[in-house]
Amino acid sequence: MDAPRSQGIVPPENAAGERVERDYLGEKKIPARELRGIHSFRAIENFTVAGRPLSLKLVHAYAAVKKACAVANRECDWLDETRATAVAQACDELASGAFDVLFSLDALQGGAGTSTNMMVNEIVANRANEILGIPAGSVGEGSVLPLEHVNLHQSTNDTYPTALKVCLIGMLRENAEAAAGLQGALQRKEREFADIVTTGRTESQDAVPMTLGSIFSGLAEATGRDRWRTFKCEERLRVVNLGGTAVGTGLTAPRDYIFRAADNLRAITGYPIARAENLVDQTANADSFAEVAGILAAQAANLVKQAKDLRLLAREGDISLAALQAGSSIMPGKVNPVACEAVIQAGMRARVNCALVCEATGEGSLQINEYLPLVAESLIEALTVLSNGSRTLAKAVDGIDANPLACRARIDVNPAIVTAFLPEIGYAGAVTLLEEFYSEKGAGGETVRAFLSRKLGEDLVARTLSPEALSALGFRPERRRDT
Repeated sequence: MDAPRSQGIVPPENAAGERVERDYLGEKKIPARELRGIHSFRAIENFTVAGRPLSLKLVHAYAAVKKACAVANRECDWLDETRATAVAQACDELASGAFDVLFSLDALQGGAGTSTNMMVNEIVANRANEILGIPAGSVGEGSVLPLEHVNLHQSTNDTYPTALKVCLIGMLRENAEAAAGLQGALQRKEREFADIVTTGRTESQDAVPMTLGSIFSGLAEATGRDRWRTFKCEERLRVVNLGGTAVGTGLTAPRDYIFRAADNLRAITGYPIARAENLVDQTANADSFAEVAGILAAQAANLVKQAKDLRLLAREGDISLAALQAGSSIMPGKVNPVACEAVIQAGMRARVNCALVCEATGEGSLQINEYLPLVAESLIEALTVLSNGSRTLAKAVDGIDANPLACRARIDVNPAIVTAFLPEIGYAGAVTLLEEFYSEKGAGGETVRAFLSRKLGEDLVARTLSPEALSALGFRPERRRDT
């Protein structure tokens, strides 16, 4: 049936343009045209811990959950067509960011996210009323109410974790895409630097020779694993407890609605959402978030190491990073590796956040995890800085130039290059050669490479230290020494 536009449903309004709303704690004056209600304003007053609002990405995901539930209730004849259509439209507007400015609610709330759920309920309900030509805050016949209609057959305890999972799936896909961009940038440098021989480093000391391209290949492979792991995280989040209501038993929700809600959410989001077989489990336990946090911590560790390695290679002179900005307020001409340093900080922040997720999920009690707002805040920020960090590092990698002359100069004086000739001369022979080199070093300042060329022949040295030989997996059998 159509909702009536008649008089008698308009909420009382005083001379100051305010309406009065009531809950079981008492009354509160609300601006007459305000979409938020009494529960929203109590929460805004009560929670000022984080000092920053909750993520809008979570809000937009919540809109998809509310729409899925409204459609399910309409399909099961628990919500009339007029109200359901208005609620669905309001949810679409919420998901599009139309009401972002209203979500000043602090990111860290008590109540396992109840305040977030209530604010979404009130904004959607009052916007649905506006769509129907009914003033916000209306409570009469035909109006849309936050709890009776928008929150029908739901609880914070099933909608909040479901919304968080929807939010994270979208962010994980963005993160995998960002990792793919970084992997591509590293692979381009791998190919570009394939013929440049440089010095490997272990224990912060010069080690055996290798190609600069090989170094970048290692960075690219690590990023490839990050890309695959974060993409597969979606499997950990696709199972939701929507329909489980307060403790996962589905109490107060009709059975047909429970089966439809998750299916509708899958259709609305395009994500492979599935209803959990054991809704009690998925309501009580948040270990899937901890598992995702562990995988993201691995990506953060890789990102930190990659940025540090590039900064070290630049300091060693193998590569040059793009000059992005003046590096000092007192030292003219100083240029710092600022992109790498920003990425390192992003990785550190993400790792700390991931540790918080594990702590918070373990602190849940019995049939609820009270600290899901901290889980949400930590994971959303971790994914944000990791995605942005990957994009920042990819841009920095694209701006890298190799310094082949510096690489060659370092190779020529590196005693460890004799290691490459072990298949020809053996370990004892290599030690003898190095002893001889050091004993003659004072005469003429000959480089290690020049010395080896004189002793072993230029052809052998050139062949052994060629990019092809150093990039090959091991040495060919014909180079095996007689024993």
